[in-house]
Amino acid sequence: MPKLYDYRLFISHAWKYGANYDRLINLLDNASYFSYFNYSAPSEKPLFPPGTPKTNSQIRELISAKIRPSQITIVISGMYVAYSDWMQYELDESVRMNKPILGIYPWGQERAPYAVTSVANEMVRWNTSSIISAIRRLA
Repeated sequence: MPKLYDYRLFISHAWKYGANYDRLINLLDNASYFSYFNYSAPSEKPLFPPGTPKTNSQIRELISAKIRPSQITIVISGMYVAYSDWMQYELDESVRMNKPILGIYPWGQERAPYAVTSVANEMVRWNTSSIISAIRRLA
């Protein structure tokens, strides 16, 4: 069997709500005939070691460096997005870099923050088939 294409994903998320990120990673890892490289910064692999002081400018540069090689930005769009300056920066930077944005509605909810729906190329529910199909269409 030929090697699967590796989609290059940047997953915007809030560490404080890591269960949703873990749920998405589990979904992607277990999807049939799907391979990807994750450019996001999960809590166990932060952009910089804990306790290392960074300026906002340096943090922005590190985030941009993660988004740049990705093909698509995926946003786990819980209501916390509306209150996260860094997630807003990730959305703005993805738009600036012309990266397609895939928004995922919060688990079991009908609504998502305007900050996501206003820039998302597509919004999907927590469903493996919907998420994988959207990644393939947009990336």
